[in-house]
Amino acid sequence: MGGGPRSRSAAWYDRAVAVMPGGVNSPVRAFRAVGGSPPFVASASGARLTTADEESLIDFVSSWGALILGHAEPSIVAAVEEAARRGTSFGMPTSHEVELAEMVTRLVPSIEVMRMVNSGTEATASAVRLARAATGRPGIVKFEGCYHGHADPFLVKAGSGAATLGQPDSPGVPAATVGDTRSARFNDQESVVTAFDSGDIAAVIVEPVAGNMGVVPPEPGFLQGLRSLCDQHGALLIFDEVMTGFRVARGGAQERYQVRPDLTCLGKVFSGGTPSAAYGGREDLMRMIAPDGPVYQAGTLSGNPLAVAAGLATLAYISGNPGLYDELEALGARLEGELEKALEDNGVDGCVQRVGAMMTVFFGPSQVRNWEEADTVDRDRFNRFFHAAYDGGVLVPPAPFEAMFLMRAHRDVIDEAVATLVGAIRAAA
Repeated sequence: MGGGPRSRSAAWYDRAVAVMPGGVNSPVRAFRAVGGSPPFVASASGARLTTADEESLIDFVSSWGALILGHAEPSIVAAVEEAARRGTSFGMPTSHEVELAEMVTRLVPSIEVMRMVNSGTEATASAVRLARAATGRPGIVKFEGCYHGHADPFLVKAGSGAATLGQPDSPGVPAATVGDTRSARFNDQESVVTAFDSGDIAAVIVEPVAGNMGVVPPEPGFLQGLRSLCDQHGALLIFDEVMTGFRVARGGAQERYQVRPDLTCLGKVFSGGTPSAAYGGREDLMRMIAPDGPVYQAGTLSGNPLAVAAGLATLAYISGNPGLYDELEALGARLEGELEKALEDNGVDGCVQRVGAMMTVFFGPSQVRNWEEADTVDRDRFNRFFHAAYDGGVLVPPAPFEAMFLMRAHRDVIDEAVATLVGAIRAAA
């Protein structure tokens, strides 16, 4: 990216690096993993982005999973426009916040009471604070390669952009802050048993489908085992469904795998592509949050009317269209099958892993069950794949440890996308 036909984006990037770290507001956008400078987006509609250089790209980043219908979905745009005319922020309660919370509690049975926040990081940090307060213990268990936002306790063997940049731990995080964080291996229940030996575990927090080391499904019995361990030790089970919520099933991964967590964190699809998130769960726990209880958490823009409007419109569509997930499953299965065949036909070692509407092509390993296996990916081959896809008009996430996300709008471009991505695998070979 950058230079030549992308000169407008390159010029914007030159200006950006002068005033922003890396020229971006979130690290993976800088394209450091794949080289070059990023395209700057001018607009988007349906399944396509249009760049500042007037390139049209079929988009499988999908705002990192926040979009499940498509870009500029008319019903969501109309809802946000109507909300904006009433006012962009009040710092006071609105009836629409209540309606959104009621809708979430209907769709996600484990969430009896919820609190809106502004980001997934706020949701996970708040859930862990609540778990520590409820149990009177300091320890938390997280999994290598799982990313739960950039709050200090989570930046231990984190995935996503931290893994992409080769910085699994961050300077500026005091040792004492992460001293109560225990790391375990995803899909390895024995490693969790060992973590519980400390006797001070308040909660286990997990992406029920890992998406920040690429898509790694839970093996049969793994999530159920976490539920049993938490029950056995009096700890709480926190599902970080910021990515999987309303994406892998209407009720999220907990519906798909039939495991009920104590607390759930939501974001992305929940807020229809706007900056909003939530955490919620058992009523007895959530009533500990101020002002009902002593656990303090607040936010001026929490429950922002624009975000609430987008969330209501998105969840209304999900509620009213029960065939959506069957359609996404069919799209995903087709793309998965075609890319697996392309790997085999071109003699390329690797695998395609998918859960519902999220998917990753891993170059190198034949299966990925945890971070240790994900870290064996062939980064050079992924880079060739990425650039070949981009040159063919398809944008996939610019890092080997990220997920591709399907949207309903991809149904209109799936033939073109399949042909381009199959060709990109051929080029990567």
